[in-house]
Order: sequence, then C-alpha cells, then structure tokens
Amino acid sequence: MILESILLDVIENQTTIIKQKKAGIKRGQLKDTRVIHNFAIVICGVRRCGKSTWMYQLLQQDAANFLFLNFEDPRLVGFDLQDSQRLLRIIQSKEVKTLYFDEIQDFTEWEIFVRQLLDLEYQVVITGSNASLLSTELGSKLTGRHLSYELFPFDYSEFLLLTGKDHNQESIDFYIKNGGFPEFLKTNNSMILNQLLDDIIYRDIAVRYGVRDVLSLRKLAVYLLSNIGKSFSANKLKELFGIKATSTILEYLSHLENTYIVQYLPKFDYSLQVQIRNPKKVYAIDLGLFSYNSVVFTEEHGRRLENLVYLHYRKKFKELYYYQSKKECDFVVFDNGKVKEVIQVCYQLDDINLKRETEGLIEAMDFFKLSTGKIITYNQTDRYVISGKEIEIMTIQELLLQN
Repeated sequence: MILESILLDVIENQTTIIKQKKAGIKRGQLKDTRVIHNFAIVICGVRRCGKSTWMYQLLQQDAANFLFLNFEDPRLVGFDLQDSQRLLRIIQSKEVKTLYFDEIQDFTEWEIFVRQLLDLEYQVVITGSNASLLSTELGSKLTGRHLSYELFPFDYSEFLLLTGKDHNQESIDFYIKNGGFPEFLKTNNSMILNQLLDDIIYRDIAVRYGVRDVLSLRKLAVYLLSNIGKSFSANKLKELFGIKATSTILEYLSHLENTYIVQYLPKFDYSLQVQIRNPKKVYAIDLGLFSYNSVVFTEEHGRRLENLVYLHYRKKFKELYYYQSKKECDFVVFDNGKVKEVIQVCYQLDDINLKRETEGLIEAMDFFKLSTGKIITYNQTDRYVISGKEIEIMTIQELLLQN
C-alpha cells in the first residue's frame, strides 16, 4: 500500500520538475497528435526514444489544468489497483481535466484504472515501453476508446535538427553508425546504449516476466542484434543456446520484440499459418544499439543500410514482409491490406550483383502485379525500364529526406 500523502508528494515533486523542463526537439508526429475528450492517447516505444519528451510537448499544448505522474518513481514500486483509488481521490481534489501517466506498464492493472477515468470523462495520455500497450486486448479493455501511437528513436530529419548537422554524406555516415537515441547523440557516450540494453533486459523483461535464465536471454539479444538482416528460426536458436523447450525461446523472442530491442520481418505468404512457420528476418530498433552492443568484426555496410531502410518504412507502415520464391526481394510494403511498394536494398551496385538484385525485384513486381519498384543504394541513382517495368535506383539520403 502506498500512502496518499506519499502519492501527493510524488505528484508535486514531479510537477515542479516538469514545469522547468525544456521542450526539446519537436517530434514529427506531434503535429498529428491531439488530446481528445473521452479518449486515451497511448504512446508506445523503446526506452529512451523520447516518449516522455513527446508527452511534455503535448502537455505544453494543454492548459495548466493537468496532473502528471511517472510510475517509474522508486516511491511507487508495487503500485496496485487499491493505490489507484487513492490516486483518484487526489485527482478529484485537484479538479484537473487532463491526466498524463508516464511508463504506466509498471502498474500491472492500469487498463482497469484508465477505463474508470474515461468513464469519469477525464482526458488521459499514457506512455509505455512495451508493445502490449498496442495490443488488440487493450482495445477490448478500453472498448475502442483509445488512439495509439508508436514512437521510434530520432529519424534522420530529427537527427539533423538535434545535432545541427547538414544533410550531406558525412551526416548520413554518422547516422548510419550511431542511430537516433537522443541522449546518446547529445553525449556520444556509448555506455548509455550498453546500459539501455541491460535496463530493458533486466527491468522490462526479467523482472516483469519472471525470467530466471537472464544470461541466456541477454546472449539471445546480443545474437539477434549481431545478425540484423538475417533470417532465423526458433528451433535453430533453441539448439544454438542449449535451451530445452522451443516455447521458452518463443517467449524470449516475444519479450525482445515487445520491448522494441529488435523487430521481426515475416516472409510473405497469403496463408497466415505458412507465414508463422517460415523463418523471419531480424532488425534492430536503432543502429546505435547494433554498433555498440553487437558482436561483429566488419563494418557491415550492407546490413546497416538494409536495417535503416527497414526502419524508414516501419515507422510509416506496420505491414511489412520480405518476398522469396526463386529469387528474393528485401521488402514488400502493404498499406490497408494492399501492396504499396517493393524495395530492394544494395549498398553498391556493380556488374556482379546488378542482375541478382534486379531479378529479385522484378520477380516480386510480377508476383504483386506492380509496374514500378525501387533499389535503395548508398550513393547511386539511376532509372531504367525492363520488360515494361520501371526500376528507380535512389540513394539512402533521398529516401530518408522524403516527407
């Protein structure tokens, strides 16, 4: 049990800090985000990607009539549903209209409390570091009365604003290596990214889900980060790490994806069952995590580029696949259930790989009945037509600067 006096003290302390906090770089998604009456705004994403700052920026657009609470405060450890009713009394006594709850996933029954607040006609904004906040189960608990947003580490345009760099090849190279975590970009201290990985593994997974074999979990995370752009299967990973049950590996994989350390790309198939059985590809949520937590011994220019292209499209679309039949195409992008684009990624096109990359792209274009396709490169551009199909070759810089 947490005393009401302690809750009140935490709220007052945090509110004082918030009012002194600088707004920071405005995120691109902010302009499309509005606090709506009788709806919960759910902001989800990996730790340290800027969710709290985004919430502060939303808060600054709001009137002064709000209440803020960060559930990661050590004084709130063990906060439960009974404590939420003491919190409700404080909310009612302050006569506020809008409620901001940061990192709410640490409160295990938060959905019930938020539903209660919505029924009482409060406006609620919440952030969390677990993708379960975006689940269909959440939709059923809140009866559709929520709008969900995903936030990623800084994209290239936001990175340029934060660092003051010009959009040139040098800044692209820096971004491809260091990624977009704002705290790391401000300090250039790689220990921040080392500690971030450990915090997610221990706090967000091991403690939350009661994982005992934390060493194997961490090894799996490092292995996946080290193999971005490559396919994997649960059975092979089970053998590799000496874990007896496939179900345990599947749980670990799910935890790593839900906490946004890595993302998985399924192989396209019209059958959902076949999709589930097929190997998936893995990508890091940020290239800084790859640079400073993976075990690789080369620069891996091609895989870095492929990961960056994946993140560019993943931020815009949720339905992505890779295509593989006789040949392979790196990305198939769907929007509202309809295929939108097919994309191939190649760091440097030459006489040796041009035929392979083009054939894979054209096979995917034929399969999905598309007349255009893209090949993303490091610094090459071109455009040509093969068998009536138009292929655009564009640089990663052109892609990242597209609105």
